[in-house]
Amino acid sequence: MPADSADEKPGRVVVVAGPTAVGKGTVTRRLLERYPDVYLSVSATTRKPRPGEVDGVHYFFWSPEQFDAAIDRGDMLEWAIVHGQHRYGTPRSAVEAARAEGRSVILEIDLDGARQVRRTMPGAHSVFLAPPSWEVLVERLVGRGTEPPEEQERRLATARVEMAAESEFDVTIVNDDLDEAVGALAREAGLDHA
Repeated sequence: MPADSADEKPGRVVVVAGPTAVGKGTVTRRLLERYPDVYLSVSATTRKPRPGEVDGVHYFFWSPEQFDAAIDRGDMLEWAIVHGQHRYGTPRSAVEAARAEGRSVILEIDLDGARQVRRTMPGAHSVFLAPPSWEVLVERLVGRGTEPPEEQERRLATARVEMAAESEFDVTIVNDDLDEAVGALAREAGLDHA
């Protein structure tokens, strides 16, 4: 007999962060393929939707006034102004709603966001996704060919700062083998007890 929602244990909140090109998106997408009930946190933003983007799926598209009100209510687990223009952040209410359904929640965010979540939701479990080596990270970033050389250098400088913060996290998962990394993340999220 299925438990009603009052009997369900709240889902675990797992913050996943790591340097650029480490594979955060790839690992979380594969986790969601294996565990479709996991809720991947949807960020709110004050920017306008791009063609094909759906409100509540890709982002919550909010007016600056809506975003300010959420901050004032304490409903933002983390937020930042990106490129000096638009605000992005994680609404607490959406995370709590998924947890109340007993779903595990993954927040795939940057280092600053992870630090904010540590303060705003101390019970969240933090996972640092690390490359097997610095050389592999550089190879992945350069190999994907999506940024010009000057942007690659900027991202690598940021990655050095992010790598230095590894000890701030509850656990490190090395993304050397995709299936092993996904399995380790599933265990951290309380999904796979093997």
